Amino acid sequence: MKKYVVKKLLMFIKKYQNLDQEKEDIVAYGLEGIYILITKTIGIFSLAYILGILKETIIFTLIYNAIRTTSFGLHAKESWMCWISSSIIFLGVPYIANNVTLIIALRLIIGITCILYIYKYAPADTHKRPIVNPKLRRKYKLTSTLIAITMVTLSLLIGNMFIQNCLIFALVVQSFMISPQVYKIFKLPYDNYKTYQAA
Repeated sequence: MKKYVVKKLLMFIKKYQNLDQEKEDIVAYGLEGIYILITKTIGIFSLAYILGILKETIIFTLIYNAIRTTSFGLHAKESWMCWISSSIIFLGVPYIANNVTLIIALRLIIGITCILYIYKYAPADTHKRPIVNPKLRRKYKLTSTLIAITMVTLSLLIGNMFIQNCLIFALVVQSFMISPQVYKIFKLPYDNYKTYQAA
């Protein structure tokens, strides 16, 4: 279905835009990303509604995207893998966040660990989208670290247990998503910008 929709949209765009092969590949990649985002969002939110955790899923998604947007991280190689991991993250984590209590000392320890981890490994790029520009990499690293510090601080100040947990769990999930070890487990190349520069 994805290939069919992307092909039709690409044909429509090519009627109005003259694309060489490189630009066509870039547009096709972008359309695939949009398609996956839309279908996955509809699917996950529908499941969340059925499970009665739609509000919690939306809140966690917004919080998680705050750190994901600048620190990036791995993407599943296959669509089914993406669905499984997304379901675990966006349905499982909000459910857990709504049912556990983390004492302030534990939130602080986990939070500081995640800040250090994000400072060390963010941004983590992908093979298809290496972040080559050194200034841009430094900008993403600094921004990601500041966002992580803000999230930990808010988790210590906000009185709502669910929000506290979401802020910390979002950092934990993202620390895994940018981890070289997790890239290795999924057999995905890490530090792709280095390979790109060497090519």
